[in-house]
Formats: sequence, structure tokens, C-alpha cells
Amino acid sequence: MNLLALLAVFIEYPAAALVPAALFGAGFAWKRGALCALCCVLWVLYCVYEFLMKYRVLCSGECNIRVDLLVLYPALLLVSIAGIAEVLLRKKKVPNGAA
Repeated sequence: MNLLALLAVFIEYPAAALVPAALFGAGFAWKRGALCALCCVLWVLYCVYEFLMKYRVLCSGECNIRVDLLVLYPALLLVSIAGIAEVLLRKKKVPNGAA
């Protein structure tokens, strides 16, 4: 099955994009990696964007062909893979002064 086709669920259910956003937010809280924070913000922005598309704020009604997703989905996938790698490979930051 095509991985990009799986992302199409976010078109019908934009709030589902908050799930990866929450996971990356938890990854940021755990490891304090800037890439996880970026992933979290990008998924939240995508959620807002998809809601605006669904309720025809950014689209007049003829949005059957979503060419924007040809850029958005691969970008979200690449950043998400990098964020997952950061969580798996990064050591937890120790606050200054801690022994």
C-alpha cells in the first residue's frame, strides 16, 4: 500500500493530524530536540490548513484535485522521519548544573 495514500485520511478527518502533533510534542518534552518541536508545529499547521480547506475557506468549492498535497505530504513525511530519528538517536539533554 502506498504510504502517501495513507495520509489521505487527513483530508476527511483533519483533526487526526493532531495525533502525530501530540506524539512529536511528547518527543520534544522527552528529548528536547528542536526537530521534534518543528514536526509538532508543522503537523498543527497542517491540521489548521486542512480544516480551512475542508470548510471551503481557502477553496471556493472546486478543490477536487489537490495538487498542494503533492508537496505537503512528502514534506511532512520527510520531516516526520527526521523527527522520529531524532527521538530514537538523541541522548536526553541534561540541564546545566545537574550532576
